[in-house]
Amino acid sequence: MQLNFIVTILFFLSFLAYNVYAEEPVIFDIRNYGAGSGDISQALLDAWTAACNSTAPSIVFIPPGTWQLSQVKLHGPNKAPLELQVQGTLQANPDPSKLPDKDGQWITLNYVDNFTLSGGIFDGQGQQAWRQNDCHKNQNCAKLPINMSFNFIKNSIIRDVTSKNSKNWHVNCISSQNVTFLRFTISAPGDSINTDGIHLGRDTMINITDSIIGTGDDCISIGDEMKDLYIQNVTCGPGHGISIGSLGRNVAEKDVQGVYVRNCTFRGTDNGVRIKTWPSAPAQLQISDLHFEDLIMDNVSNPVIFDQEYCPHNLCKLDKPSLIKISKVTLKNIRGTSATSEVMSFLCSGAKPCENIEVGDIDLTYTGTLGPATTKCDNIKPILVGKQNPPICATPAQSA
Repeated sequence: MQLNFIVTILFFLSFLAYNVYAEEPVIFDIRNYGAGSGDISQALLDAWTAACNSTAPSIVFIPPGTWQLSQVKLHGPNKAPLELQVQGTLQANPDPSKLPDKDGQWITLNYVDNFTLSGGIFDGQGQQAWRQNDCHKNQNCAKLPINMSFNFIKNSIIRDVTSKNSKNWHVNCISSQNVTFLRFTISAPGDSINTDGIHLGRDTMINITDSIIGTGDDCISIGDEMKDLYIQNVTCGPGHGISIGSLGRNVAEKDVQGVYVRNCTFRGTDNGVRIKTWPSAPAQLQISDLHFEDLIMDNVSNPVIFDQEYCPHNLCKLDKPSLIKISKVTLKNIRGTSATSEVMSFLCSGAKPCENIEVGDIDLTYTGTLGPATTKCDNIKPILVGKQNPPICATPAQSA
């Protein structure tokens, strides 16, 4: 897996070098396509279409200023390297009912290769939508728009971008390959409902690096069929941490393999790193080759939690265990403070116990007064290495 990571970095550097030394790009300024004081959606779409048809490298340029954008769908393919360069702020209509096409997306980018999105603030103005969100209790709730949706993109970089106050998820990245989020900032208050920072699914070789994510739900949520995800130097908070899942409700779900979370900091979050799977659910996939290393927890409620009895709002039954297998996991050099006394919780499946879970160099302190720091372990026999503070599981089967 280290080799794959090196290959990705080499591609990233070669991609930057190409942009530096290639022929001068053609500029497609949205002002030349009718952008003025009103909605720029059509002007942006027209500039994008012209740039996609260019056989020379091109830049779609949004200049400084505040621009109103109702909704836009930017489709490829592009014939040459393409950049969307934003130097201003894009603002959505604060009223979610005003979305022209109520498909749940504000800005969509599909089927591009050698693409760069650079700069800009993408302001979803979600405060009004959060007050209307009742999806936690109403399965027929209105679908709220995601700030940015990336689908079927390859060999691309999203850098120096800020997503602010999305009405729903900030970013949805699906069925994509070799994509880097670099110096990506997500900003929303902790009480903004269902505003996941970056949601990933069915992707290969995704890097999230040197980024700051503060939101009202998972900072990063990981769906099924993920392979080779690298999360490094990310600060999370407020939010619900970095989560794999929830998984298991859909019988067609596929394995998650190769997740690396390293050198990350969690500040005041509900969770640090979490795996959540549904009980009494049909899917029988595997979650394996996970590495959670060199993590700092700062007053985190659940620094480490494996929850294979995930059942929010009593939407399921607990009479049958999860059929998802968690294996080949390392938890190493995790330190800091917990807001609850149960600093690590491993609630694994009775039908598919967790296997080959290595835990070591743990130093987590409980900051409250409700007793000593503890860990909880069901259906797991961890391999213990190095220091464990507090002790990990009362009677582990193996010790190294």
